[in-house]
Amino acid sequence: MPASPIRKLVPYAEAAKKKGVKVYHLNIGQPDIETPQACLDAVRNHQMRVLEYSHSAGNESYRKKLVEYYAKNNIQVGANDIIITTGGSEAILFGFMACLDAGDEVIIPEPFYANYNGFAIQADVTVVPIRSNIESGFALPPIEDFEKAITPKTKAIVVCNPNNPTGYLYSASEMETLKEIVLKHDLFLFADEAYREFCYDGNHTSAMHLKGAEQHVVLMDTISKRYSACGGRIGAFVTHNREVLNAAMKFAQARLSPPYYAQILGEAAVDLPDNYFDSTRNEYKLRRDTLVNRLNQMPGVFCPNPGGAFYAMAKLPIDDCDHFCQWLLESFSHNGATVMLAPATGFYSSPGLGKQEVRLAYVLNADAINQAMDCLETALQQYPGRTN
Repeated sequence: MPASPIRKLVPYAEAAKKKGVKVYHLNIGQPDIETPQACLDAVRNHQMRVLEYSHSAGNESYRKKLVEYYAKNNIQVGANDIIITTGGSEAILFGFMACLDAGDEVIIPEPFYANYNGFAIQADVTVVPIRSNIESGFALPPIEDFEKAITPKTKAIVVCNPNNPTGYLYSASEMETLKEIVLKHDLFLFADEAYREFCYDGNHTSAMHLKGAEQHVVLMDTISKRYSACGGRIGAFVTHNREVLNAAMKFAQARLSPPYYAQILGEAAVDLPDNYFDSTRNEYKLRRDTLVNRLNQMPGVFCPNPGGAFYAMAKLPIDDCDHFCQWLLESFSHNGATVMLAPATGFYSSPGLGKQEVRLAYVLNADAINQAMDCLETALQQYPGRTN
């Protein structure tokens, strides 16, 4: 199992804090937006005499509520098309385990969410990366690149939209391109849509919107980022493919049931006002603009403007991002503070890629982001491994 590139530097951050250094955490997608009070109150006020197992597919009342939520997003599913999972992570793992055999291959545009590698290793399948690049803002690679990567062992393509770690928002035409590929080669399309609500420069096209591909699409979802409820560990595995759903249910039964209280929280979240996301989306857009503008003003730095999620990838004038991110925590401070970033090498599967890139999560308020950028700008001036 690979170490998490997002979390492997935690011991260095803890050591810095013990020395009295303030650490601005831009390394992990943990929002500082408060979890909606109505959701927390639903948990606090829930009356029960026994904290019992739920159905292995999740509480029926919650699954029916999710049907309402998806309908608001023009996704037509029934309660029996949904399995509630322990976070979006379990939904992804269920997809790998239910649809792929040992030795099969799954194609993923890179850079990609680092834990896909871990899930693939658990399922004993091989990730075949197709490179997207920072110069194009990490747009979907051309269809020819997919065609060249497909072999008799290829069984699925994974797309995260909006993307983690790049923040790229795939267009309707790019999603149609993916549909064309999966239909032509009879593949599954695994769609990680954890950041559906956070689109700033266009509309979200769900894989579930792709007409004619219903039996090929498996949606992996979560409440973690949507309602700032990462610790609830509630996700969803959604598909119209009955055979896939039945296979995934065996894994759901093997782990018995998803967390009970967070299903109560998720159920209450569906009843939040329709304009709930407006203020959250505007806040993230402000943070994005603050971060990207500051980065692109720094000499030698390039950061494409992400269209969604709350991540940005930046190319820095450094020799090695892993060394730089560790140096920030071990050897640098500016006015008693430093910044924690995620080295981009952990988001690439191809060796040698991403060595000058970092991922930044704009999950802090704009003032904190400006302070963090002051630290980064000073650090780039002092770093011994600066390249230009």
